[in-house]
Amino acid sequence: MQEVPLFPLNAVLFPGMPISLHIFEPRYKLMINQCIENEQPFGIVLIEEGEEVLGPLATPHAVGCMARITQVERLEDGRMNILAVGQERFQVQTLNHDRPYLIGEVEPLPLNEQDTPLAQNAARQLRPLVERYLSVLSSVSQPFDFTPGSLPDDPLALAYLAATIVQIPVEQKQPLLGVDDAVELLADMRTIYLREVALLRAMIERDPRENAAAFSRN
Repeated sequence: MQEVPLFPLNAVLFPGMPISLHIFEPRYKLMINQCIENEQPFGIVLIEEGEEVLGPLATPHAVGCMARITQVERLEDGRMNILAVGQERFQVQTLNHDRPYLIGEVEPLPLNEQDTPLAQNAARQLRPLVERYLSVLSSVSQPFDFTPGSLPDDPLALAYLAATIVQIPVEQKQPLLGVDDAVELLADMRTIYLREVALLRAMIERDPRENAAAFSRN
């Protein structure tokens, strides 16, 4: 086990995926500055109970993702804009409330069957659905810079990218982060994308102009 600072958010971070954060609370300015100084990652965990900002520390879900800081923009009053990239998954074993921010004793959660023939086959079934989903979103003015054929070849990278970009509630994304088998994760993503592509198309066909305007406002 290792001890890591935790950042509870209303977001789910997946390995290999980027996240942009504006750091303004004193407790998280302290935490991020210490991470930068010590060149250490921090853990991002979805809030299970509580608020994202101010007030008491929120209670997080048990499964989270390490985040490595890659860019820092320092602003007035010690505020920061940071860019971080997801690394390995972990499970929180215990929480420590002795500091202004949460500290977790965590264990890594390696994924099984990451690049096998079964995983490659599952990725081949998922890829066209993700392409179709992004194509539909692009057609209604969503801000996706998408080129057909540009999705990653690695099955796990495809699964985590698909989990990041699909527009479903974070409560539905959290179980995806907890899946321990790459083939199972890819199959779960295929089920989600079959549903979401059908829903998008049904919405657009019902009233193309109204839904295009609604998507462009999101």
